[in-house]
Amino acid sequence: MNFTRWSARLPGTQRRAAARTETGGSPAQRGESSVPAARAERLADTPAAGVDELPAREVLDRIPALVALVHGPDHRIAYVNDAYTTAFGTRPIGAPAREALPELGEVGLLPLLDQVLRSSKPRTVKSRKAPGGRSYTFTCTPVSLPLGGPVGDTPGGGVLVFAADVTDHAEAAERLRASERTLRETAVTLQRSLLPQELEQPDDLRIAATYQPGGTDAAVGGDWYDVITLGGGRTALVIGDVMGRGVRAAAVMGQLRTAVRAYARLDLPPHEVLQLLDGLAAEIDASQIATCAYAVHDPNEGSLVYASAGHLPILVRDENGTIHRAEEPTGPPLGTGGWLHASGSVPLGPGSTAVLYTDGLVERRSEDIDEGVAALERALAGATGTPQVVCDRLIRALGVTADHDDDVAVLVLQQPSRTGVHADLFRNAALELLGGVEAAPRARAFATGVLASWRFPPELHDLGVLAASELVANSLQHGTPPMRLRLRRTDRRLIIEVTDGDDHLPRRRRAEPADEAGRGIAIVATIASNWGSRRTPGGGKAVWCEFALPRA
Repeated sequence: MNFTRWSARLPGTQRRAAARTETGGSPAQRGESSVPAARAERLADTPAAGVDELPAREVLDRIPALVALVHGPDHRIAYVNDAYTTAFGTRPIGAPAREALPELGEVGLLPLLDQVLRSSKPRTVKSRKAPGGRSYTFTCTPVSLPLGGPVGDTPGGGVLVFAADVTDHAEAAERLRASERTLRETAVTLQRSLLPQELEQPDDLRIAATYQPGGTDAAVGGDWYDVITLGGGRTALVIGDVMGRGVRAAAVMGQLRTAVRAYARLDLPPHEVLQLLDGLAAEIDASQIATCAYAVHDPNEGSLVYASAGHLPILVRDENGTIHRAEEPTGPPLGTGGWLHASGSVPLGPGSTAVLYTDGLVERRSEDIDEGVAALERALAGATGTPQVVCDRLIRALGVTADHDDDVAVLVLQQPSRTGVHADLFRNAALELLGGVEAAPRARAFATGVLASWRFPPELHDLGVLAASELVANSLQHGTPPMRLRLRRTDRRLIIEVTDGDDHLPRRRRAEPADEAGRGIAIVATIASNWGSRRTPGGGKAVWCEFALPRA
């Protein structure tokens, strides 16, 4: 670059530097000298002023930091500067630090002085609050004596204590930590408010769930679980995980959980629920990945029918302690589209325990996730007790702590083995409806006998017989064989269900005075506590109603 045109405008030093650059470097680089040789020799012999000539005592007296010098095994005071005296008052020279410097004892610095004196290595403690409310960072540095003056006529070792005032930084850091704690508490409250406030407790299952927020930051996660009673003694169990963290993940989780509850009310098979949820997830946020496992328990079937959208397998421990893993079928996560999910089944009989969980329970950075699932199987094999006890034991066994780096959700369900008096409260009775119109009186006679044997009150007995009669008549008129009447009692309710081979679901409607049909479902809906219908897996439908039992 040519500096000729504009170098005259530069200040003198910059102009000379530019000229040297223009002409190819400094005089020394060109083998020349900018001063005479004799003058250069005189300059070389003249010592330069440096820190060696600075008066250390005067510097220490004037710096704003606190400085104290102690010596000997009992750390007798050799010197304190003006800033130290201003902060803590006058200190007697020659007195031991334990007596004359109590402020060092309150911040825990006296043991550190011993360490520095023994090791001859400096030590630092950060942001300790001293008497008076100020915060200091203390640095203790070993020094060699003699010191000179009143206490230093003999050689020895000492420690220089240097305290920098960091009160402003400490207060700012505390405000930041308080703000982070508030944000985290708000985030966890938001997450928990999106989860069920109280789990529904079906008649045939005992259920408990645990949610453990991960980490110490304010980001919320997208783990969720739910228990939905479907009616007719059936129960839907859901667990899911929206990947990522933050309010966005929690918002997507809340929408998916609400949608699952709505779809569950349709009483669809698990794979159809996930199919509907898959399309909705893509509409909510196509960039957000979510997994979900949806299972339905039917006490009459003794199994757990489930479907999975990229979620981890359900684990079941049977009454003999054997662990069953619900492996297949498993589809891709929600929101991917274009995939037909399928339902599978795993046995769940009396005495069995099932666990649904999110990846935070079994996933570790240093291990394959299959190893985590295997560790959970081993923990489940030895975890006994109530569902809540099992939840807590699994959390502990898998090493989940308060500073865990991911959210954890665990849902545990048990089907108790009932004996004695408890077994008498859970009864089943079924009748195959064969033949034509003569099946109706046989169904009424069957219902009358069964309900009488179960010792129901007369009013409930008569309502149950009426409901069974209406459901059977409706099935005989509109359905196709095979037909079955099923009666079931629990400790809380009476359930009446009729199945047939036609998949057309009945609906409640207002019958006109001239209509000869259409009143059966209306009668059932009026006298029963609840009623509903669903399509059965092999084709056909089931129509059911429930009556709440009077409390003893």
